[in-house]
Amino acid sequence: MKLNVNGQVREFEAEEDTPLLWVLREQLGLTGTKYGCGIAQCGACTVHIDGEATRSCVRPVSTVTAAQKIVTIEGLSPDGSHPVQKAWAALDVPQCGFCQSGMIMAATALLKEKPKPTDADIDMAMTNICRCGTYNRVRKAIHVVARGGDPKTAGLAIEPRAAGSKA
Repeated sequence: MKLNVNGQVREFEAEEDTPLLWVLREQLGLTGTKYGCGIAQCGACTVHIDGEATRSCVRPVSTVTAAQKIVTIEGLSPDGSHPVQKAWAALDVPQCGFCQSGMIMAATALLKEKPKPTDADIDMAMTNICRCGTYNRVRKAIHVVARGGDPKTAGLAIEPRAAGSKA
């Protein structure tokens, strides 16, 4: 079988009902996409297929053609310079980080579809589950990107703590 992953045609062998996630992780070595729930609820496994956010843990690999373009977190930006990744870093969105690649992929797809999303748009699109509860920071990061990528101009700057202060 063949898949177009992150701009490269990759060959592999798998049963037709093998979830795309396992091909990406186990056969192609792209471990940035995570296994979470295995039932397409948590979104840790989110990748793009032709630009659409897709939960790869339940998507049989046989349903994806070699002509379709799959993008994983590794293909979004090899050096972490994608605006969504930069906003995530600027606002310290990740805590444990496990779900964040799926969150970033979902946010990127949302911003492609709706460059200026409202809070309601974000809530509707970002159905990923984060056990650390980073939802407020995810929303802020998406707004930062929608407003040009600079946390200060987006009105979302995190003030540095004064030396010796607690909290």
